[in-house]
Amino acid sequence: MASSPNSVRTSGRKHRSAAVPITRYDKRLKEILDHATQVFCEKSYAGASMRDLSRASGMSLAGLYYYFESKERLLFLIQKHTFSTIVAKLKARLEGIPDPEGRIRAFILNHLEYFLANQAAMKVLSHEDEVLQNGFAAEVAAIKREYYRICVGLLEDLKRNRNLRFSTRIAVLSLFGMMNWIYTWHNPGVDADADCIACEMGDIFLRGVMARAEAGTAEKEESFDQTFRRFESQQNFKKQKESGHGEHDAARNRRNHEIAD
Repeated sequence: MASSPNSVRTSGRKHRSAAVPITRYDKRLKEILDHATQVFCEKSYAGASMRDLSRASGMSLAGLYYYFESKERLLFLIQKHTFSTIVAKLKARLEGIPDPEGRIRAFILNHLEYFLANQAAMKVLSHEDEVLQNGFAAEVAAIKREYYRICVGLLEDLKRNRNLRFSTRIAVLSLFGMMNWIYTWHNPGVDADADCIACEMGDIFLRGVMARAEAGTAEKEESFDQTFRRFESQQNFKKQKESGHGEHDAARNRRNHEIAD
């Protein structure tokens, strides 16, 4: 039996009420990362200096360099913390939800709930995703790949459970497209909260993939690696044509292939 949107929202409230013990170090680190996130959000990564970050966090410049070495490491920790947190919350939220439709709704709610509560972090993730290099980039890419794979798995489960035929690639990327840009338009004074938006977004998405499947217009399926590589290659080719920043985009292409490998 399918899970109702209301049951998913109730599950979400129970999940949010659970206390998660943190150490004094974890609390202080989170405070510093929160301040750094705000600085990067307001000034951009390129426009922010270690002195700006020191001033915002209340830590001496020498202390900031001692513990974090560079602003790139701070950006890395922001991205790692954000993606690790949302993946951990998602895994906890999916426990006890057996129905494939309910699990997809939980995925949507988890994503929107976290990023509406952390819009500065979402802006930084969206605008500064090309900055990290080498080991930093690879570690964050691995977490992003895990998150993407979870979504692919949820859609595959729905297809098997309901005997549906649709392109998982198109469905997954369309869902992320719906969710990821919410920070650009959401106005708390006008728009509903995460629970209501997740319910409506879930209705639109699920009715869409089911209607398309019923119409018999499914696309040819691709493997996960083919899906990820094709999408990233198309996006990077388009950006190269528009920006002309060949060297900058070439570096990003290499990172995207690391994600898909």
